[in-house]
Amino acid sequence: MIFDVYSYSNRGGRPYNEDSVGTRIEGDNGIFVVADGLGGHSHGEVASACVCDTLLERVPDPEGDVTDWFRERIAQANQSVLALQKEKGTVLKSTVVALSILGNRAVWAHAGDSRLYYIRGGRLTAYTEDHSVAYKKYKAGEITRRQIAFDEDQPRLLRSVGGQDHNEPAVRVYEELLSPGDAFMLCSDGVWEFLEEEEIVIDLLKSETARQWAEYLLLRMMERVNGENDNLTMLTLVLR
Repeated sequence: MIFDVYSYSNRGGRPYNEDSVGTRIEGDNGIFVVADGLGGHSHGEVASACVCDTLLERVPDPEGDVTDWFRERIAQANQSVLALQKEKGTVLKSTVVALSILGNRAVWAHAGDSRLYYIRGGRLTAYTEDHSVAYKKYKAGEITRRQIAFDEDQPRLLRSVGGQDHNEPAVRVYEELLSPGDAFMLCSDGVWEFLEEEEIVIDLLKSETARQWAEYLLLRMMERVNGENDNLTMLTLVLR
């Protein structure tokens, strides 16, 4: 499997970019990460970089239990962020979404509201479920899925990295084998709140590369941001 991958990060309408994004590829195996330092906390960029760096230290062992690997690495990242909090005397937290591809197998994990979308055969096949109050309201039927982005409770997260509790990730092992043409997008909330999910699929279908896919999505977003928008970070990946 060949990884066609592209990442983009921009401070958007904020003074600083508190997001981090990264990739590590070793042969047919790879790990891909997006982390979002939480708004309202000091040094969010330090927290997100810590989380990203911890996950990218090495690719999971294809023969090992990747679910346990994700839980252990994110637990280690949580301890590192807690140590940084003590060092700096302030609260640092981050969301995280991470994807591991080992040969033709995929496993992903997340904590918070940074998202993963998986597209196969021209259809949105799987996605992460936000750990947020707004997403709980959607699941309860109080708001629509699209209204999550505009709900007053969207910033209220139920899980994140950098806390004594509520820091455990949700991990999913995708049961089917991956195929060439399968595609993933990982992004912070500053991206998905400006995009319809069908647009993500449409722009993939008219793209020849992962970079072109991201550029089509960014063109849509640039027409919708208001200059005060959050940091924009995305990673697009197409398997060849």
